[in-house]
Amino acid sequence: MKKLLVFLLTCMVAVGSWAADAVNINTASAEEISEALKGVGNSKAEAIVRYREANGAFKDVDELVNVKGIGLRTVDINREFIMLEGDNTLAARKQ
Repeated sequence: MKKLLVFLLTCMVAVGSWAADAVNINTASAEEISEALKGVGNSKAEAIVRYREANGAFKDVDELVNVKGIGLRTVDINREFIMLEGDNTLAARKQ
């Protein structure tokens, strides 16, 4: 019983850690974006926020390539960690 409890707690922590890594690029601050996305530092995260403020919410994760300094490779590396809209669903990989 004790091993099962330890296993369940470990799974809960792992799931909680995964969920904390995702970021909604339409609502997050530059700091939150830079902490959650690989290869995106403060200046790129600030550029994402500026782009969002100037052009409105991102409708598709691939729109990030319109932000200066963000390329397709950066988007692809982070695709599973990017959320869009208020429903907090993860951005789906385009087929």
